[in-house]
Amino acid sequence: MRLALSAEDAQLQQELREFFTTKVPQEIRDAVRNGEELTKEQIVASQQALNAGGYAVPNWPVEWGGKGWTPLQRHIWLDEMQTAGVPAPLPFNAGMVGPVIATFGSQEQKERFLPATANLDIWWCQGFSEPDAGSDLASLRTTAVRDGDEWVVNGQKTWTTLGQHADWIFCLVRTNPEAPKKQQGISFLLFEMSTPGVTVRPIKLIDGGYEVNEVFFDNVRVPADQLVGEENRGWDYAKFLLGNERDGIGATGSTKLRLQVLKEHASAPLADGTRPIDDPAVAARFASLENQLLSLELTALRVAGASKNGKPDPVSSILKLTGSQLQQAVSELAVDVAGGDVLAAGAGDDSDVPMWAGHSVPTYLNLRKVSIYGGSNEVQRQIIAGTILGL
Repeated sequence: MRLALSAEDAQLQQELREFFTTKVPQEIRDAVRNGEELTKEQIVASQQALNAGGYAVPNWPVEWGGKGWTPLQRHIWLDEMQTAGVPAPLPFNAGMVGPVIATFGSQEQKERFLPATANLDIWWCQGFSEPDAGSDLASLRTTAVRDGDEWVVNGQKTWTTLGQHADWIFCLVRTNPEAPKKQQGISFLLFEMSTPGVTVRPIKLIDGGYEVNEVFFDNVRVPADQLVGEENRGWDYAKFLLGNERDGIGATGSTKLRLQVLKEHASAPLADGTRPIDDPAVAARFASLENQLLSLELTALRVAGASKNGKPDPVSSILKLTGSQLQQAVSELAVDVAGGDVLAAGAGDDSDVPMWAGHSVPTYLNLRKVSIYGGSNEVQRQIIAGTILGL
């Protein structure tokens, strides 16, 4: 492979770098850099800044805001955005439901939803996982029964990320319980979270936050024209969506930024004048992670450069597997650099613990999820063994 970018790609990289560091509000990028939890308003403001510059949904069809970029150019976009501390466009909008509507939706649905979805005027959430139907998604039991010009939805979803902020939900429902295979008889519905019969209940996570929710449907009536594509073809649309969900899951740019910021903290003198970075064991961990990240970055460039005809390279499973492990390893190092006191004291206005250190433990706990979502690491190892190693 050629490590040097072409003149065109190098120019794009420079344009993106300038845009991300001048057009997205500095206070938002500082919050990302410091590991702070962003507010809904900050996420919306960031995506609207990206959309105003034409950089919110480059993976969409050109007529709906896409850029027609190569996989390598999309990789440059994502890497520069993460490295600059710019929040990625809301994945439920930009990477999930948007491409589904653009590909399978009616013209009326495209005109109604795509501009608002790109600009985050509509905040979407994902209604896929259910109790007893998480990894085995095809076993979902939420039903939708046709009643005239409406669908009547009953059931429950769980692990609905940021559902407390959502205006709309894209939801997999069973419309033909008599289908011979469980993957059949599933449809893809869109409806407002404010519809009567929709109830959202937060789930407290191990890091103390409320990022995910249970969502209940009790005789929720949904207009029939909010069915995407064909009835009972929802499984096909879900597979298409999940393929998009895995794009960029290696997060090389954001992990590089986290490691860079952590190294700055580790290089600052403590109260006794010592610096964590001067500990040979700590320095060795930084060096190892930096080398592993460089290797992952080169692999990401190889995958992006080798993708053809829109088909993903199976090596992308290596990106997901290694990328998630490195995110977790950097978060573990952050806890160690912060020191044992942070476990007991936490951080806040009445604490001597620096804010970054106080965020280290919740971040470490929260990132346990990255080896599960988007295809668990166990599944990725099976893909690597079968498609790359031929085992």
